[in-house]
Amino acid sequence: MSLVRTAKNVAKSLVWPVLFASLTLYFGWNATRGEHGLKTYRLRQAQLVTSQQEEKQAEAERDAWEIRVSGLRQNQIDSDTLDERARAMLNLADPADIVVPLTPPKSGGQPGEQRVP
Repeated sequence: MSLVRTAKNVAKSLVWPVLFASLTLYFGWNATRGEHGLKTYRLRQAQLVTSQQEEKQAEAERDAWEIRVSGLRQNQIDSDTLDERARAMLNLADPADIVVPLTPPKSGGQPGEQRVP
């Protein structure tokens, strides 16, 4: 009977340390690898940097388009921009325009390189 009593005493004395050790491990794991942990924090910081770069590119593109569109406003129509858009939409060229067809290089040249005769 003393063996059973000793086992109960050992079990009672181990319950609290095991419980606290388990809680410590649980919170430690979540602090590093959980949904709001350090690993996720690093990933979110990398996503933030990428998103900020994409935002800057989008703003630059928007500014470029605003400059182009400003030539087509009602109160001031830029004739060059209007002519460019009309030709692009209608796929037309002015009879006075000189059209130079580009041919690919025959040999020894890099792609996109033009040969001058």
